[in-house]
Amino acid sequence: MAAYFSLILVFVTLGSGLIWLIDALFFAPKRKATLATAMSQQADISDEVAERITREPAMVETARSIFPVIAFVLILRSFIYEPFQIPSGSMMPTLLVGDFILVEKFSYGLRDPVWRTKLVETGEPKRGDVMVFKYPENPNIDYIKRVVGLPGDKIVYQNKQLFIQKACKKGQTPCPALELVPHEFVNKGQFNQNGVPLIQYREKLGQVEHNILINPSRPELRNYFYHEQGLPLGEFIVPKGQYFVMGDNRDNSTDSRFWGFVPEANLVGKAVAIWMSFEFNRSASDWVPTWVPSGVRFERIGGIH
Repeated sequence: MAAYFSLILVFVTLGSGLIWLIDALFFAPKRKATLATAMSQQADISDEVAERITREPAMVETARSIFPVIAFVLILRSFIYEPFQIPSGSMMPTLLVGDFILVEKFSYGLRDPVWRTKLVETGEPKRGDVMVFKYPENPNIDYIKRVVGLPGDKIVYQNKQLFIQKACKKGQTPCPALELVPHEFVNKGQFNQNGVPLIQYREKLGQVEHNILINPSRPELRNYFYHEQGLPLGEFIVPKGQYFVMGDNRDNSTDSRFWGFVPEANLVGKAVAIWMSFEFNRSASDWVPTWVPSGVRFERIGGIH
């Protein structure tokens, strides 16, 4: 839906701008010339008659009114910030269903809103970033996950433990060793899934500290995506120009473990803030529709880590 909205926004902006420009270049001067001719023939033309002669057509007036607003929204949404709503619990506890977030579009390069060609290089994803991207298997869908692996990294996820061997840079000796990503116990039971208390850990990826959830009753998922890297199950080497992402709700996230890597061309931006958060705790038996928020979580408004 977001992709279609971008196209509609571009077409409306171009259409209204062209209508306004064509009128300003061709038809507005003709209306002024008609008024000047009428005034030369009749000096006492009333203001009402003059206004009627020079009046813009309704379509032109509408285009002139909406063009600056639509153009501003297009620029803001395409190159600066874009709002998103969190639809699932795959990024719990960092992001909850009902969170409305702002995504910084210029973090990973400025792209045109239609073909998504990178126009200006502004930066690259860092390990630990919460990133929005086009789902590789269906680019019309936007996904949000955390960046775990950078190009050249080796990622190992086994027995619900995350290991990273950072890419060996040219001339680096010795190359980095495979290391366990440090994490420490926070609590158990603050979050539940199907009645099962989840264990919350504090994890550190690069310079970013964040919380993750583990479901102790759920066996480790084994249907990792098939790849031809000749590695054991649960091990991945991130190709050049691609990224390995995971959800913070580790046992309830469809991510790079299952469908592969995120190409650089699919990057949308970095999630930087929660600007509003709603609760949706209504049951089907309530007289109020379930899509109506049951409360506002003001304490969640702020930056994303």
